[in-house]
Amino acid sequence: MSARGMLSVVGNAVGGLVGWSAPPPPPDPACLRELLAEIGPSPADGDDNLTEAVRAFQARAGLDPDGVAGPKTVHLLTRYASEARELRLDLAA
Repeated sequence: MSARGMLSVVGNAVGGLVGWSAPPPPPDPACLRELLAEIGPSPADGDDNLTEAVRAFQARAGLDPDGVAGPKTVHLLTRYASEARELRLDLAA
């Protein structure tokens, strides 16, 4: 993931934690695909597939499965992807 993409994801995640007075900008679809690939099957190309993958993640994470990658969704997705990455590194050692 590019540094710009990671900053966007982190910004959205932090915004979801501390709250924004205005809605956050939507995350980059490419970043969402990478994060989703970290925790499970990667969504195929296409907005419909990405929306369905986000909806499935939201349902598994206990969020309202609306298919919109808002701050709470991005925060949990970033956290779970990081934890999955750490687990893979621990298992490889």
